[in-house]
Amino acid sequence: MTVRIVICLLGCVGWLLVAPVLADTPALSGDIIADLERLQHELQQGEHDSVSERAREQARRFEGGNAADRWASALYRQLAAGGEAGAGRHEVAAEQLRQARRIQEAPQSQRDRWLHEEARLRLASGQTEQAVGLLLEWHERHEGSVDDRWRMARALAELERWDEAAGWVERALADDPDPSERRQALATAVFQRAGRGKEALASLEAALNEQSEPEAWRHAAALAHGLGETGRAAAIWEAGWQLGVLAGEDDLRQRIELHLAAGTPARAAEYLEAALADETLPDSLANRRLLARAWEEARDRERALEAWRAVAERSDSGKDWQRLGLLAHAWGRLELAREAMKQAQDHGEDVDPGWLSAR
Repeated sequence: MTVRIVICLLGCVGWLLVAPVLADTPALSGDIIADLERLQHELQQGEHDSVSERAREQARRFEGGNAADRWASALYRQLAAGGEAGAGRHEVAAEQLRQARRIQEAPQSQRDRWLHEEARLRLASGQTEQAVGLLLEWHERHEGSVDDRWRMARALAELERWDEAAGWVERALADDPDPSERRQALATAVFQRAGRGKEALASLEAALNEQSEPEAWRHAAALAHGLGETGRAAAIWEAGWQLGVLAGEDDLRQRIELHLAAGTPARAAEYLEAALADETLPDSLANRRLLARAWEEARDRERALEAWRAVAERSDSGKDWQRLGLLAHAWGRLELAREAMKQAQDHGEDVDPGWLSAR
């Protein structure tokens, strides 16, 4: 059989057999070559069912013969697989390749190609566990491409074998530092489910841009916060806000809360004060409490005391007056402390009389 015929034959169903392999294969008769070429042509014309049926018949006919017959049988099995795959019957196609791989007259390199393609077909037919086994066998002898590594990671993720999947994601990212959005999402999910939060966060952050959905930004910030990296969470949220991806009352409030958690309370207070002034956020008691807390944590004494006084006056709560009194006393504002404690007592709080005298 000539090199041209084999390349054409195998190329027509998507699996190219390179010339150096052919030196180790038995010679085929002219009749068989002609039949293979005819079936190849029919397959190219879309005659999937008839090609598959004829090829299977021929494969069975030759599988018990001599070395050349068995090699022909393997090639017929491949053509049958091409017909079945073209008709969308992936599981049947995979089985034809499995039988082709069993024929020892086929070179190992070619059997490995069939192994790889069988795995892809089994993935397409939903036989994920079988496909993973085949891919692992194939990877024992082949480095594979970046696509192969992502395929392996996705298949293992489908089986919820998260630690193994994470290893394959790492291998894929090593040669694919800027993966597609779909692959980036896979990497994030795998790392997270494998308990590797830092890698999940790094993967998620790498994919964030002005085109990303708001939920992606929220997810990244939540993940950073959950890892105890509150400063990073605030920075992520701030970037999303500046890009206009995050917007609205809820996102603004979360922006403020994250700055409080991250140890930048003055910035939180400034954002909140501006939002109250322009009515972006409602001038509610809850927001006034948050503002007072922010100025207190920022240790801006005048603004904090003023803010807590405004809260106490609005809430008419003895506890708020008491808090103002304690804070004023701690900061050396004794007159304000006495006044606040008197108000706390008048509003029903149990106050030590000593607070009401000079201290």
